[in-house]
Amino acid sequence: MKQVTASGQTVKDAVQSALEQLNTTEDQVNIEVIDEGKKGMFGLFGAKRAIVKVTIKVDPVNQATLYLKEVARFFSEDVAVRVKRDGKHIYFDLSGEKIAMIIGKRGQTLNALQHLVRVMLNRGSQERFRVTVDAEGYRDRRQQTLEQLASRLADKAVKIKRNVTLEPMPSFERKIIHSVLQDNQKVETTSDGTEPNRHVVIKPL
Repeated sequence: MKQVTASGQTVKDAVQSALEQLNTTEDQVNIEVIDEGKKGMFGLFGAKRAIVKVTIKVDPVNQATLYLKEVARFFSEDVAVRVKRDGKHIYFDLSGEKIAMIIGKRGQTLNALQHLVRVMLNRGSQERFRVTVDAEGYRDRRQQTLEQLASRLADKAVKIKRNVTLEPMPSFERKIIHSVLQDNQKVETTSDGTEPNRHVVIKPL
């Protein structure tokens, strides 16, 4: 975190001095007035300089990006990270030769990275961000797989007239199953268990 303490005849002068030292603009910093100073008699006797502490604002998204890059290097040196902002939803897209290692079995490693980045991003910011960490289109492929799985297992539940329990999934993947089957008049879905073993149950009606 870059910050400087500067002084001037007025608070404005002190802030300007700090901005010049940091080579930035006022909208990019937080300003703390330590002493407003005083002019003194005739502007000379008893005069006291104003003192301010100016700190460059930290961009939590940039911090999260750097963190993600550092973690990804443990898997591969050539991982690239692209960032896209859509309001409060931040997308991180990873690419590289060994991307399969970062995705992991059924996306487990990628999901763990997503959780870590989300925690870090929201811990260091007053705003609440939604986070998606993807890797070369894996999320779309996984969604298609889950949609097909939901339909197939719903048919199975109806056919055998018994509940069908899916493997444990993170909440955003369970949501896909629920969404696909919400209009299916032959089954209903519920989530059961506790994290990290919470899972979807498809029940025939």
